[in-house]
Amino acid sequence: AELPYVTPGARTIDAEGLVKLSAEKRQLQIFDARITEDRKLGYISTSISLPDIETDCASLAQIAPEKSLPLAFYCNGIKCGRSGRAAVIAVNCGYTHIYWYRNGMEEWQEKEFPLVQ
Repeated sequence: AELPYVTPGARTIDAEGLVKLSAEKRQLQIFDARITEDRKLGYISTSISLPDIETDCASLAQIAPEKSLPLAFYCNGIKCGRSGRAAVIAVNCGYTHIYWYRNGMEEWQEKEFPLVQ
């Protein structure tokens, strides 16, 4: 199935957008929606591992207690649906500042942005 380009209630951003966002919004919480095995291959430095299958209102609330906190979600890339699913869950839980880094690790590595390994 083709993945949507947009997630209602979330803003789609690119790699530069994520970098800009983390510089501007100190409280930004970046979520790595991939499975933990994938995370071992490298991840975006300030991200927290929260696989989409473990994402729900309770797990989000532990990390981001306030619904107004900015949250960003990413996974492996355009063909990976995990970050989109996690973003939808966050929207449905009532979070108001959701960013979907749709191109994920694929674009991040292409641009040779720093990874933690």
